[in-house]
Amino acid sequence: MSMAKIRMGILGGGGDSFIGPVHRIASSMFDRFEIVGGVFNSNWEDNFRFAKKIGLNEDRIYKDLEELLSKERSLAEDKRIEVVSVLTPNFLHFPMAKKLLEEGFHVICEKPLTTSYAEALELKKLREDKQLIFAVTYTYSGYPMVRQMRSMIQDGKIGTIQKIDAQYYQGWINPVIHDPESRKKVWRLQPEKSGQSCCIGDVGTHAFQMLEYVTGQPIKSILADLNYLYEDNVMDIDGTVLLRLDGNAKGVLRASQIATAEENSFTVAIYGTKGHLKWAQENPNYLYHGLEGSPLQVLKPGHEYNSDAATQSTKLPPGHPEGIFDAMGNIYHGVADAIVNNPREGSYPDLIDGVRGMQFIECVIQSHKSGNQWTEIK
Repeated sequence: MSMAKIRMGILGGGGDSFIGPVHRIASSMFDRFEIVGGVFNSNWEDNFRFAKKIGLNEDRIYKDLEELLSKERSLAEDKRIEVVSVLTPNFLHFPMAKKLLEEGFHVICEKPLTTSYAEALELKKLREDKQLIFAVTYTYSGYPMVRQMRSMIQDGKIGTIQKIDAQYYQGWINPVIHDPESRKKVWRLQPEKSGQSCCIGDVGTHAFQMLEYVTGQPIKSILADLNYLYEDNVMDIDGTVLLRLDGNAKGVLRASQIATAEENSFTVAIYGTKGHLKWAQENPNYLYHGLEGSPLQVLKPGHEYNSDAATQSTKLPPGHPEGIFDAMGNIYHGVADAIVNNPREGSYPDLIDGVRGMQFIECVIQSHKSGNQWTEIK
């Protein structure tokens, strides 16, 4: 017996958006979702043209969120959109997600969750009241070998954690940061659109979420040093953050968008009393496992030695590379299971991950502005 697809709407992600195709392709991977409506662009002509291009019926192409909510409410329950993906610039995440929750829709939201920790807490309270599913797409947690890393740490394969290290280096802002006029054209460098942070909010939160996801431990306190490069630039574009976990475990998180000529160099290493695990996003199908006194092991997707979590996240036989679309597809698969009341632990980043991310951003900024002081993440 075939299972009815979950009816999905999308806000943003049209035109030449990078993240739009990632979400649309990911949602189709396990045949769990059907895109039935949305608002893809604030310009009506561009919005309509794009929606028609991807095959939407004209009566489900909406001019804005208010029209989407109004017209979807008028439909029978078995026709109405069930979940909405929010793929807009950061400053729209909170008002859109809030309205969607208030109207009873499940939400899948790009990160960072909001532009402030206070807004994130408001969404947390609303989601709890409404008992709805809310995912925040920290995409990299969907990779099979990241989930294998998490399982191995849970199983004690590297012993007690004593050192954690994450680096997320990009170079795309370097060509524009040195010219004040060029900066004005980049929305991530505009606080009214991006929020309080550029680099830490954009890529630093990925690293923070990844460290907490794979270790299963909350980061307790941080000390941050940010770089703005120019006095007339108000948004961080580079930063180093020292980390403290429970006990004597410590670490470092390095994030940059002025790492000249870097593309998307995101690496994670966890060191324990017995060994270590390393993973790199630009080569995501390899997980390196080092044990004291033993040869280095390289683990790959699709093999029987992997955990159930990694195996469930693998779509292809060994030797067939999987990438960013597959990672996001695994997150959508986890959300679909949760919507139909069959949740799998760790299968998608939820609202709590988004709230923690916003708290991390504000603690980093507070630490930096206070003269690089240790700041507790409560």
